[in-house]
Amino acid sequence: MAVTDVFARRATLSRSVRLLSEFRYEQADPARFYRMLAADTVAMIGDLWLAAHGEPPTGRTVLDVGGGPGYFAEAFADAGVRYLAVEPDPDEMHTAGPALAPTTRTLVRASGMALPFADDSVDICLSSNVAEHVPRPWQLGAEMLRVTRPGGLAVLSYTVWLGPFGGHEMGLTHYLGGARAAARYARKHGHRARNDYGSSLFAVSAADGLSWAAHTGALRAAFPRYHPRWAWWLTSVPVLREFLVSNLALVLSPGE
Repeated sequence: MAVTDVFARRATLSRSVRLLSEFRYEQADPARFYRMLAADTVAMIGDLWLAAHGEPPTGRTVLDVGGGPGYFAEAFADAGVRYLAVEPDPDEMHTAGPALAPTTRTLVRASGMALPFADDSVDICLSSNVAEHVPRPWQLGAEMLRVTRPGGLAVLSYTVWLGPFGGHEMGLTHYLGGARAAARYARKHGHRARNDYGSSLFAVSAADGLSWAAHTGALRAAFPRYHPRWAWWLTSVPVLREFLVSNLALVLSPGE
């Protein structure tokens, strides 16, 4: 069975429409949006593990690189998965305030590019929408593979720069160029963007991610994370994938 076979049945058009419609709450009601995204992510990880191992990941350990305020912690705990997270930004850790019980997660302040965990120490390593925010995304990917046990799964998902959401809060102005879009945002709002091009946002392409993953020898699957199954073919088309994939999910498994 291919590692994506189970998840492919969940990747429907109705799911894609639901995710897109909820995105409008990302700024206005982040708890609503990120709880929905967390539930979808846990379902995706569960499907990938089930396809790879023939059983759900209950009792397994997941390391979330860039765990943020902890919405994913709640969802993984509900699924019976032991949750660990790494987050370098102390402000991000407390974004949700007291709404999330600290007992649902083990959170370590550290960089994803130098994970403070031993080799082969977790069953699943997840990075959701983090790679575009670090200057060396494939160093992050290499660290994820290092800490993942042989036969486990490393799932690295990131926003493709030339896709419609590549500019984050800068909107579609990123098509003018990153530096120009960042300067335009600062002039309009009187401050730099939270996701500021060149410091906390970088131009990461689909081609670079696919090339890196292929060279690791651990790549099991690559697909547009939020697209319906019938649109996954976009990943295989150069140039087109940069504009239409939007968010690329790379699924890797270290060798036994």
